[in-house]
Amino acid sequence: MTAGSREPILTIRDAALRRGDRELWSGLDLDVHAGELIAVLGPSGSGKTTLLRAILGLEDLSSGSIRVLGSEVRSPGSRRVGYIPQSRPLPRDTALRGRDLVALGVDGHRFGFPLPRRGDRERVDALIDAVGAREFADRPIGQLSGGEQQRLRAGQALADDPLLLLCDEPLTSLDLANQQAVISLIDRHRREKLPTDSPPAADVSGRASGRVGPAAVMVVTHDINPLLGKVDRILYIANGRFTLGTPEEVLRSEVLTALYGAHVFVLRAGDRLVVVGAPDAEASHHHHDEVHE
Repeated sequence: MTAGSREPILTIRDAALRRGDRELWSGLDLDVHAGELIAVLGPSGSGKTTLLRAILGLEDLSSGSIRVLGSEVRSPGSRRVGYIPQSRPLPRDTALRGRDLVALGVDGHRFGFPLPRRGDRERVDALIDAVGAREFADRPIGQLSGGEQQRLRAGQALADDPLLLLCDEPLTSLDLANQQAVISLIDRHRREKLPTDSPPAADVSGRASGRVGPAAVMVVTHDINPLLGKVDRILYIANGRFTLGTPEEVLRSEVLTALYGAHVFVLRAGDRLVVVGAPDAEASHHHHDEVHE
């Protein structure tokens, strides 16, 4: 990936976020370019998910600014930004079929009851095929496995062919096969446009929301190992501070020791990296944000 001289898709300047009297982080400057994949790491409670919510327009910064394609983020709902949430199984009695969940990404932005448009079904079918969900797309979504549900969430997130894709722990609770499937989808999206014969959808201003060329991706994850070899840079947040750089620059014992203010060791076990000794600021949370579990 080369950023080139083109305008960044995402620009964050001097951003800070506080919760009560606690500063999660401050002074964050970040440019994310087309074709770039950024992994966001750090202990629970360090503000990783909140950063994604701020980019989505769902949280306000304490100070600083966030711009997507040169426009300041002011409210949620931009069709230029896709979002894959954490994998949380839907109730078994959920009435939606798998394809209905994907369809919400195609027509769910409309005011009132969504009416089928010419080309909508073709678009949904193309997305279902792209995420490998053809075999289970017509089953009730509550009866699908976590991995199958997550593939469909990816299809929903990619429905508008977003220029910026945000992923919050997209691999949690997935088996190895589904982890690799979701990673492949994310990596493919940031490199090339999803195959579809339908024209790009238009936003409320009438402008096409489809993209030409690669997209930018940010992935919050507790385990960098499945993404190694695909990540361009890592944003590691801990103790109200952060460090930003390539995996080789960030995932080093001396760098993480300085960030945490405690002895941290990065060990290599075969083709995997393991962080040992990193304190978890919120150990009571439902997951631990380490490089390897």
